[in-house]
Amino acid sequence: MMTDLEIFKKISELKQQNIAVCLATIIETTGSTPREVGAKMIICLDGAAYGTVGGGCGENQVRSAALRSTLVTQQPEIIKIDLTDDLGTKGGDVCGGSLRVFIEPL
Repeated sequence: MMTDLEIFKKISELKQQNIAVCLATIIETTGSTPREVGAKMIICLDGAAYGTVGGGCGENQVRSAALRSTLVTQQPEIIKIDLTDDLGTKGGDVCGGSLRVFIEPL
């Protein structure tokens, strides 16, 4: 995991290289979640990511939202990620909570 300072240094480095990036930040959690409010992840237009908002399918949802809308439309958005086992997956990787993530182009 990267500290906030490391995240912002990496953003500066990527921007100096003219790489399109957005920043995803957890703004709310309910129940059990892998990361806390304030956790951050950088997503680049080429799909590269730095930092983490929790991993697994939730992080994939954040990456997809960033690539699909934020980096293309340049509009910030808030997405909700449900980490409950409502699909009956029984895979053992479900935390049981939910989180809201603010995704902003930089």
